[in-house]
Amino acid sequence: MSLVSFRKLEKNYGPLRIVKGIDLEIGDKEFVVLVGPSGCGKSTTLRMLAGLESVSGGEIRIGERVVNKLPPRERDIAMVFQDYALYPHKTVYENMAFSLKVRGVGAAEIKTRIAQAAEMLGIGQLLDRKPSQLSGGQRQRVAMGRAIVRRPQVFLFDEPLSNLDAKLRGQVRTEIKRLHQAVGTTIIYVTHDQVEAMTLADRIVILKGGEIEQVGTPDEVYNNPASVFVGGFIGSPAMNFAKGAIRSGEIVLDGGATIPLHRNSAGRTNGLEGREVTVGIRPEHFVPAGQGHALSGRVQVVEPLGSDTLIHFALGSSTLTARVAPDMRPGPGESLSIGVDPSRIHLFDAATERAIN
Repeated sequence: MSLVSFRKLEKNYGPLRIVKGIDLEIGDKEFVVLVGPSGCGKSTTLRMLAGLESVSGGEIRIGERVVNKLPPRERDIAMVFQDYALYPHKTVYENMAFSLKVRGVGAAEIKTRIAQAAEMLGIGQLLDRKPSQLSGGQRQRVAMGRAIVRRPQVFLFDEPLSNLDAKLRGQVRTEIKRLHQAVGTTIIYVTHDQVEAMTLADRIVILKGGEIEQVGTPDEVYNNPASVFVGGFIGSPAMNFAKGAIRSGEIVLDGGATIPLHRNSAGRTNGLEGREVTVGIRPEHFVPAGQGHALSGRVQVVEPLGSDTLIHFALGSSTLTARVAPDMRPGPGESLSIGVDPSRIHLFDAATERAIN
């Protein structure tokens, strides 16, 4: 069952098209993350769903209702903002109770809902404080609690972790995941951080220039990126790319290095001979030289990270990054022999940048 749907959704500011005909179905209780670079239309899409931006074209449905013309208060959604949007003169309790009082919910029910939300989020001891007395992470938990007590059909999160430091981002991200597991409500979450998308989402919607580039589970978009853009956006460190061409059953990289072309189960190469390609290799898919097809490069920079090491090396005209064991520490300028599994190579058409299946 689809709880939220966008059909040919558009947003224009004069001649400027921000959202360009998005079609998307989001199921009941699903956690969907809209991800992409700044300016791709993800926050604008969320704000149209919330009723904070008008719709230039297309349709938004929540359940069976078309909500294009409905004011925010009638859409049965709750939104958590990047900047918390708490009332500074009210206590935590009063912030969480405000929307319920406006809706005429009784005092006893308000108290019960706030107690339940506060226990879930670990903010019971903060109910008498003002926002100025809270840390950033505590304020974001309060903002989440204010959304929870409303018991909406849909929770909307607009880059809620952007103002937090790295440690707090990890903690609050865990709280959001736990929240979804506990309440089971549909969540639509916007971020530019692909790590958030990968760790939180049931499905990821990757946007580029106001259009959907790919929709899939975290595993699908990681293992089978539909384009160079998706391959480079999902994964950290980013996927390596090098120019090449298919010659005599091999991938010949710019600079002359070759990699055997991984063949399908029928032993064919799908008519790829002579095709110009962009080759994608994830840093974590390099292996010791004796365990895969060997490539020879020259070390440029080494980054020890404790749990592993990143080696940046030149291969022909390309600079590639390999994630290797922590004890592998070649020096800058040294020659490097490293292996790659041909079955883990991604091929994209050089002209269209779309994946070659």
